[in-house]
Amino acid sequence: MNTMQDTALHLLSNGGFLHHSSPSSLFPSLSRSRTLQFPIISNAKTAFILPSKLPSRAPDIPPLSPPLPPPPSHSGSRSEFQEKMLFLDSIGIDFLSVIKDHPPVATASLADIRSAVDFMTSMNFTAVEFRRIVGMCPEILTSRVSDIVPVFTFLLREARVDGSDIKRVINRRPRLLACSVKNRLRPTMYFLQSIGISEVHKHTSLLSCSVEEKLIPRIEFFENLGFSRRDAVIMFRRFPQLFCCSIKENLEPKLNYFVVEMGRELKELKEFPHYFSFSLENRIKPRHQICVEKGVCFPLPVLLKTSEMKFREKLEPWE
Repeated sequence: MNTMQDTALHLLSNGGFLHHSSPSSLFPSLSRSRTLQFPIISNAKTAFILPSKLPSRAPDIPPLSPPLPPPPSHSGSRSEFQEKMLFLDSIGIDFLSVIKDHPPVATASLADIRSAVDFMTSMNFTAVEFRRIVGMCPEILTSRVSDIVPVFTFLLREARVDGSDIKRVINRRPRLLACSVKNRLRPTMYFLQSIGISEVHKHTSLLSCSVEEKLIPRIEFFENLGFSRRDAVIMFRRFPQLFCCSIKENLEPKLNYFVVEMGRELKELKEFPHYFSFSLENRIKPRHQICVEKGVCFPLPVLLKTSEMKFREKLEPWE
């Protein structure tokens, strides 16, 4: 068994996988938060000397701070709140459900909400499509049009999404609309291109992912198993959707079954990383168990990609 296989078995025998360290220095942070230093302001104490004799009328004392503005009219606030409820209800959106998922909607101005809806309508999104977008990305209701337009511009001009395909891209991944072009979309695009995924327009759903928090940790997951950085990157280049797989819920259990139960070589995963896209319970386990019963071993693509009818046909010689 090769070195990678030994490494994987060692990890599995120890009851789990290695915890992932911070992103590798080979992939420096593309965006760093800055801590702003503010001067400390100390409050000076003011001494007041009482007069020996109180005046017959208390003098006018100037206010120590500007007077507070009068509170907003409750009736006016209630009216706008009701107007927002009625407006969203008129386009089929449940206001209470939306503020539960995204509380800022409750304080957003009706004008901003209307502007966002009008803009999406101008982009030819239907009412049904817009409701689905709000369900997956309620932040769209509190986004200014001036923040939404750059996303469309980026997708069309930099990510090279065809104009006729822009609606499909947004409907597939509404979260793109809530992402900053400067801090998320553009850095992620540059990272994908740097590892050889040049046709970013085919994988736009990845653009909303954080390079440091999601993409690099998945590459390092396979490095920790014994894959070289080059081989790990090749896997993601062949199957970019591998970046979307959860490490705990997908990669670890499927790899465990692959190594322990199926006893197969890790190099097969380099050639067919699509293995991780198939259901463990509904496709991988049932087909592997049938092959064990028949005493046959198929290559991974044949084992998993073949339709049910053709898979049964391939088993007929061993009946």
